[in-house]
Amino acid sequence: MIKINQHYQKLQASYLFSNIAKRVAAFQQANPDKALIKLGIGDVTRALPEACVSAFHAAVDEMASDATFHGYGPEQGYDFLREAIARNDFQARGADIQADEVFVSDGAKCDSGNFQEIFSTDIKVAITDPVYPVYVDTNVMAGRSGDWNSETGRYDGLVYLDGNRENGFIPALPEEPVDLIYLCFPNNPTGSTATRAQLKEWVDYARANKALILFDAAYEAFVQDETLPHSIYEVEGAKEVAIEFRSFSKTAGFTGTRCAFTVVPKECMAYTEGGEAVSVHSLWNRRHTTKFNSVSYPVQRAAEAVYSEAGQKQVKELVAYYLNNARYIREKMEALGYECIGGENSPYIWIDGKGDSWAFFDKLLNQAAVVCTPGAGFGKCGEGYIRISAFNSFENVKTAMDRISQHL
Repeated sequence: MIKINQHYQKLQASYLFSNIAKRVAAFQQANPDKALIKLGIGDVTRALPEACVSAFHAAVDEMASDATFHGYGPEQGYDFLREAIARNDFQARGADIQADEVFVSDGAKCDSGNFQEIFSTDIKVAITDPVYPVYVDTNVMAGRSGDWNSETGRYDGLVYLDGNRENGFIPALPEEPVDLIYLCFPNNPTGSTATRAQLKEWVDYARANKALILFDAAYEAFVQDETLPHSIYEVEGAKEVAIEFRSFSKTAGFTGTRCAFTVVPKECMAYTEGGEAVSVHSLWNRRHTTKFNSVSYPVQRAAEAVYSEAGQKQVKELVAYYLNNARYIREKMEALGYECIGGENSPYIWIDGKGDSWAFFDKLLNQAAVVCTPGAGFGKCGEGYIRISAFNSFENVKTAMDRISQHL
């Protein structure tokens, strides 16, 4: 008899975004003539930067000739892309990250979910709340949690770090020892940002407790305040205790093209049962080469073009476009009397809905034909909030906010 992984049975019945999709599909079926505007899931809507498209075309042409054809690439990524990443994203900001510490992949979501595989199932995991659901669900699948507790609205066995209005959705350090810590800044879903001093506290905690930080920096391109860090490696000591995830999805519109990377410094260590230090870099390299066959050559050439002079200019224009949408959304919601955070160094606006999250979601969907994301789907501390994404055309954003203004 084939048996299932019993830990999957602990998962709540519906993943947040599939639940949203079902409600949206039901609305569209009942209202086929209503034009729906989606400001929920953070999917970009504008075309790839021209520099990336040109590089993509040129690489595809290479694939059309036997003399320049590329088959399997190195699992860790081509050197031309890894070197461009290390030089431009890290060394240029004073972070001593080398090309061979960069692992190219097909998505930060995949990497942040997969990275936990290389650690023991009995470690203590700390997760901020509100939180991107992948961090929680993949650890539940692995068996690091107890059952879902309907009284607390959380999984037993995980350590939840509360984010709320009082702390600006920047949770405090754990009150008990933990081994693995998930952080995301600029934060998804709240749009909150952490200072160097705040990140230094986390790094110092991890060093003191031999813990590891999994740092999701997928939205770093939206940071406009130069006093804020773009990378956790701008903090002294972080290379010893932090893994960083990045993505070209929101930076350059690669959601349909798929390219991201994870930085694993060689100084970073985990430990055996007996306390012997083991290189996390070597463990991830082993896992990566076993289970991943590299991102396609044309996609990596397109990603490399992000770092060209033209690519940098075009990416900044793309980011500025979405940030202008975010500013407009936040201004309109605040004018309606709603408290907001985010939308300044982040493409997400986190809005206090003054009531039940799903009820607010349904109201905007059914009355304004606008899709947002209910905060409750991101954890107990998200209840009462909604997230609105700036990823759409300005015309659609303006129409959406006009509709919302009519019904709130």
